[in-house]
Amino acid sequence: MTTIERTVGAPMTRVDGLDKVTGAARYAYEFPIGDVSYVWPVQATIARGRVTGVDAAAALSRPGVVAVLDSGNAPRLNAEAEVSADLFVLQSPEVAYHGQIVAAVVATSLEAACEGAAAVRVSYEQEPHDVVLRADDEAAEIPETVTDGTPGFVERGDTDAAWAAAPVRVDHVYTTPVEHVSPMEPHSTIATWDEDRLTLYNSDQGPFMSAQLLTGLFGLEDGAVEVVAEHIGGGFGSKGIPRSPAVLAALAARAAGRPVKIALTRQQMFALIPYRAPTIQRVRLGAERDGRLTVIEHESVQQRARLVPFADQTVSSSRMMYAAPSARTTVKTAPLDVMTPAWFRAPGHTPGMFALESAMDELAEELGMDPIELRIRNEPEVDPGTGKPFSSRSLVACLRQGAARFGWERRDPAPGIRREGSWLVGTGVAASHHPDYTFPSSALARAEEDGTFLVRIGAADLGTGARTAMTQVAADALGIPLSRLRLEIGRASLGMAPFAGGSLGTASWGWAVDKACRALVKELDAYGGVVPDGGLEVRADTTEDLGNRPEMSRHTFGAQFAQVRVDRDTGEIRVDRMLGMFAAGRIINPHTARSQFLGAMTMGLSMALLEIGEVDPVFGDFANHDFAGYHIAAHADVPKLDVAWLEERDNSPNPIGAKGIGELGIVGAAAAIANAFHHATGHRVRDLPIRLERSREALRAARAEDDMRRPAGGEQRGRVG
Repeated sequence: MTTIERTVGAPMTRVDGLDKVTGAARYAYEFPIGDVSYVWPVQATIARGRVTGVDAAAALSRPGVVAVLDSGNAPRLNAEAEVSADLFVLQSPEVAYHGQIVAAVVATSLEAACEGAAAVRVSYEQEPHDVVLRADDEAAEIPETVTDGTPGFVERGDTDAAWAAAPVRVDHVYTTPVEHVSPMEPHSTIATWDEDRLTLYNSDQGPFMSAQLLTGLFGLEDGAVEVVAEHIGGGFGSKGIPRSPAVLAALAARAAGRPVKIALTRQQMFALIPYRAPTIQRVRLGAERDGRLTVIEHESVQQRARLVPFADQTVSSSRMMYAAPSARTTVKTAPLDVMTPAWFRAPGHTPGMFALESAMDELAEELGMDPIELRIRNEPEVDPGTGKPFSSRSLVACLRQGAARFGWERRDPAPGIRREGSWLVGTGVAASHHPDYTFPSSALARAEEDGTFLVRIGAADLGTGARTAMTQVAADALGIPLSRLRLEIGRASLGMAPFAGGSLGTASWGWAVDKACRALVKELDAYGGVVPDGGLEVRADTTEDLGNRPEMSRHTFGAQFAQVRVDRDTGEIRVDRMLGMFAAGRIINPHTARSQFLGAMTMGLSMALLEIGEVDPVFGDFANHDFAGYHIAAHADVPKLDVAWLEERDNSPNPIGAKGIGELGIVGAAAAIANAFHHATGHRVRDLPIRLERSREALRAARAEDDMRRPAGGEQRGRVG
């Protein structure tokens, strides 16, 4: 083969870009399936209790209605399946949360299904419910493990003694609210049955893993489930496994004996799709007067559904971010009558690092120290939590180079000083962190007789550019131009592959693709470079390779910088600019990587200033269940965003040197903005989001503090004014 210029590391345009802008790319709801029907869920109007009756007569009399399903007549699922309890759709009359699917209408048109669902009458036996998270909830308990597989409680050293002895201490509570995932493409599915074989065209982050789950849930033979997810319009973790609407579609298709489609409305998304759990976090930091931490204590109380014992890894970053001889980290989950929370971009680490990085900023102020210097002074030599060496750790470099690029040296020495007309202006910084995960994967590489090559892997492209990155990796490993390569992804039948979640996709899939392609090149060499009749193919699996990796602590790091202005009269908050400086191994495609970082930083801004799911304690649901009431960042909210990264070489994660980046960019962004708000106004807001009312409260508090400082006669001008 002729060696060509390498494409890995080049800013390559998306290989599927033309298909997307011309409409040729097929999303789950768009596959041309004949004789299709539609299913519309009927949702519970109570938060806890049981269904005592479903009157389907009026619905069944409507034109086009094929069937009405409820817990009494829906096809049975495998009760022994080891899956999340909220996937057992229509298997019981028990109601565990407001909005739960308690019946469904199948009809020959979407309109008929919707109208039929409105005609179904459901009666209930209602029970008292509790949907409000409280720090002192007596039912809250420490889970054995959280979602990253680590214990819910970890302690090293004598935390109580270290806290008592610390000459400088900060002790504060920080809260984050419910956040909804809200991808552009809602959860959508087409389900078809061929006897005991199920095919789902599903908006899905992990076709292979989802097929395995559904095989168990429906009690089918291995290989009897195909999941097709060629293109996905975002997911942010919510499509990591099939959710209840996908299961409903499969149940409805089996009951009706025909293909069935479902696409959730935006309002249904708020009720049926898991969200980021709210948190109440207490962080205590003790330090010497030179800024060296002696103790870190981080406790998070967060909600879970009574139905599902889910626990985010909210305190995990605090176990390894900074050097401290003593540390205690605890997760507590409070069971409530709610839809289960689940993964949402950088689950756990995003709210957890908001609390930790806000507390670090408060400690820096207490010490009279620059917050960047405080972080650098507490840089560990090895992972404080495990004692393992880091495969790479470039946090200090990110902080220093980011500070230079952002102009940190021009920062005012104290909060509440800089004014531009009626605006108070401040800057803030926070560290960013995410674990570097790699899962076993398999890939197939094939040489065709016509001189082209085919690579198959069960990966999924959420819109992140994974299809493009895998194409680059494969072309380089084969030593061929892109025009001779065809890549197939997005089907469970393409082989074992992890989901596009945990920022593990590119590293996991890329390793398998690289291995398969290099193995194919060796096989071709044995044939003298001539493809034998019928072609030649090789399948590679990285399971054994992963098991042979050295024991190391593998992570990605970054530094987030923000400049914020606050109107001292109205409390309006504007973010002027943000910078993210990151270190995440080898960047496969700078073009798509930059987009990932920009999108994640925008989500962090949205988290800091806008997003909150308002819980209605009376009815048990969310009061703001559409984009009229649940606000996410729009163009006018997003300032000048700057993204840069270090040329970090770390080949210990995988041969291609790649680490995940999809989630790194959101972690720390909200803390940087909150820290900048404090620097602008001189007052700290510890509860997200920092909406207008909280901003005005902070300004009033800052004025009151200035009034107390002002000497008699009022000659000294206050910071806020």
